[in-house]
Amino acid sequence: MELKVTRVEVDGHGVATVTLHRPDRGNSWTGRMHAEYRWIMAELERDDRVRVAVLTGAGRAFCVGADTRALSSYVGGDGYDGGLREEVATPGYGVRPEFDADVSWQLGLRFPLICAVNGACAGVALAMAAYSDIRFGMVDAKITTATPRLAMPVEYGLSWILPRIIGLTHAADVLLSGRVLRAQELGEMGFFNRVLGPEEFHDAVAGYARMLAGLSPAATTATKRQLYDDLLASDPAASVHRSKELIGELMTRPDYGEGVRALVEKRAPRFGR
Repeated sequence: MELKVTRVEVDGHGVATVTLHRPDRGNSWTGRMHAEYRWIMAELERDDRVRVAVLTGAGRAFCVGADTRALSSYVGGDGYDGGLREEVATPGYGVRPEFDADVSWQLGLRFPLICAVNGACAGVALAMAAYSDIRFGMVDAKITTATPRLAMPVEYGLSWILPRIIGLTHAADVLLSGRVLRAQELGEMGFFNRVLGPEEFHDAVAGYARMLAGLSPAATTATKRQLYDDLLASDPAASVHRSKELIGELMTRPDYGEGVRALVEKRAPRFGR
């Protein structure tokens, strides 16, 4: 696919950086961007070099939500049109049926997804951040659901994921009010893993991504699956039993032997790809 509104790079550490690239429009979301983003992630899933992905925005914004021209086109129409005219890639699909939908498929990716919210973030972009595994926020970034002020309901499953991240009371505030929050406030609610100033933001994201990329890919995927399987389950005993099964399975892999040797030798492990 020819990439017109996104960019992707994979470094030598196995970190893929995916950039929403419409800086003149605040990286606003369009059907084209949607299709490109899914295509990129499907390609990254097939690339054995990739251990971690970082999602961010070009310029000073992360993504200001749906393009205003698209929003205007819905006025007086028959309903919502997602803007996708052709069949799109399905990264993350097939892991659990509960993940097989727009945005929530990010939970099914085999690698961790870090969302680097480097600026304004609204609407669907907030959902994309919420369905990522790790979140970094630029300290002064403005963030909002936007939907209450558009007389719209909560979109893209935020009503499911947000209470699970920041709790029901905070989620009710964010979703019902649609007010604009700074990243610092959302960080205090627990939405962001770290909130940083511009002088340290990019290095912190890159350093964390490379740290994750240095870990065992098999164990990282297994742990991510455990996180979201258990989020959907209400049985702690089942979680314990599954963890024991996974321990037995991963102990037979070469990465486990390397991890033990590194611990004994007091050095960083060198996991295979």
